[in-house]
Amino acid sequence: MTDTLLIADRAYSSWSLRGWLLYEAFGLPVQVRTTGLYAPGFAADLARFAPARSVPAVRTAAGHVLWDSLAIAETLAETRPGAGHWPADPGLRALARSMAAEMHSSFRALRQACPMNLRAAYAAVPQPDGVAADLTRIEELWDHALGRSGGPWLCGAYSAADAFFAPVAARIAGHCLPVGPAAAGLVAAHLAHPAFRRWRAMAQVDGPDQTVYDRPRARRAWPGPAPLPAHAVGAGPALNAACPCCGDPPAHFLAFAGQTWGLCTPFCRDMTAADPEAWPAFMALAGSAGYGRPGHPHGQGGQG
Repeated sequence: MTDTLLIADRAYSSWSLRGWLLYEAFGLPVQVRTTGLYAPGFAADLARFAPARSVPAVRTAAGHVLWDSLAIAETLAETRPGAGHWPADPGLRALARSMAAEMHSSFRALRQACPMNLRAAYAAVPQPDGVAADLTRIEELWDHALGRSGGPWLCGAYSAADAFFAPVAARIAGHCLPVGPAAAGLVAAHLAHPAFRRWRAMAQVDGPDQTVYDRPRARRAWPGPAPLPAHAVGAGPALNAACPCCGDPPAHFLAFAGQTWGLCTPFCRDMTAADPEAWPAFMALAGSAGYGRPGHPHGQGGQG
């Protein structure tokens, strides 16, 4: 048996992203259940994880309920000690825990003025003084951690501290907030992280838009890696005989690199079309059919 994780709207729920990264970014299996922040069934979904009152919430394989992201991080570090949630070095481990704890309890101005919205990226505008102060503190923390660890992530290898700051990176990128070169490099690393790309691909097709998170500002292209072109199509036949996500027979189809590919569900198809490179099993399937090889009619690497 595996743990069960309850999350909410992927495009907007920053705490859900943290909870999911604590599994996905560390290679841990988890059964994911979804709910909607403003959906009528939100309270009923949470009731199955009582006494949780917010997401993320976890019911462990042993039947224990966790309803706080720090508690999830510490429990996973305790029960899966080889996963790498905290650095092995005692000094860096203390630093990582302190970083995660401050993220957990701070930066209210940034949260309120710049909500996470993975379906939008905005042009730069002046921000309230509180946001500027939060950014100054975030850069101070990031510079201190990178100076202590030498990078490439805050405390050396990717740790729970990075999972906690991933939505901050999304806010900085999405709201075009001004940061220095070192912080900008860390933001870019978050946007390119394979687990983050998978989350954002799902966020593009996971439920309706929540206009409460929109801001009346000019929009720009998402600053992360540009996805390879792909789109849903109405019918096959598919080049593949089994869905790369689950191995089931294809029932829904997308066009990629001049071929038609089959996926198991509309969600699986649409999350793959949103960012094909985010899904290694799909790209391996495309590679087995010649995509990316010299002489392939649709090019190599990032060519569509």
